[in-house]
Amino acid sequence: MTSTRSLKTLALYALLGAIALVMLLPLIWLVSTAFKAPTENIFEFPPRFWPQSPTLQNFVTVWQTNPFGRYLFNSTLVAVLTVMLNLLFCSLAAYPLARLQFRGREALFLLIVATILIPFQIVMIPLYVLAVKLGLRNTYLGLILPAIASAFGIFLLRQAFQGVPKELEEAARIDGCSELGIWWNVMLPAVRPALITLAIFVFIGAWSDFLWPLILLDQPDYYTLPLGVAKLAGAFSLDWRLIAAGSVISIAPILLVFGLLQRYIVPTDTSSGVKG
Repeated sequence: MTSTRSLKTLALYALLGAIALVMLLPLIWLVSTAFKAPTENIFEFPPRFWPQSPTLQNFVTVWQTNPFGRYLFNSTLVAVLTVMLNLLFCSLAAYPLARLQFRGREALFLLIVATILIPFQIVMIPLYVLAVKLGLRNTYLGLILPAIASAFGIFLLRQAFQGVPKELEEAARIDGCSELGIWWNVMLPAVRPALITLAIFVFIGAWSDFLWPLILLDQPDYYTLPLGVAKLAGAFSLDWRLIAAGSVISIAPILLVFGLLQRYIVPTDTSSGVKG
């Protein structure tokens, strides 16, 4: 029985490993292409995933001929502020929807969740017109403002808040804590894994967003990394080595952020502080 179970587990891990490898092949090819010299054929079949003569010249060329430092700063500023504002406004909206009683609470929550079904393409033209009238074109605020809250974030944090034991909230209220104090001192620490999960999702979305910056911006000083990488296609007439190098520069911060934060995405035992 134990041997059969071990074989099933081994087969399952082998299958999952094969699926993971297939999913990673495009990323491996991208990174490999970024390090290949101009003399290597990047389209040979079967593909060679290890460069014959690894070189950093592609990265040097991309960095020296394009203001990638500026693009990196713009993307970092927009992504970090978007994450901070999302965590603030989504948690402020989710707390009363989860813990306070008021008329129309469930209807309001359903209405918020229903907005997930509305694609961005439907609202982008009215949103652009509004941004122009408010003078937000070619500004950081124009990039950040449409993404400062999301229905998904409110839904995620509301579900997390509902899992916090009421005893913690009641104890804080007995100690004279206000509703904002309970939200800040009790609720937010209790749902830290959900906050970090939301932060990762928002950061990836803000960092890789291409459509809205493309619509809103026409000044290169405000370009984010996705726009900068797209600009490479025209600047180098589809030199895939340089485009791959720019893409690696663009995705490296995402991998870094996920690698640093993924260990915090674990269930939190919020009931550990409740006795009885």
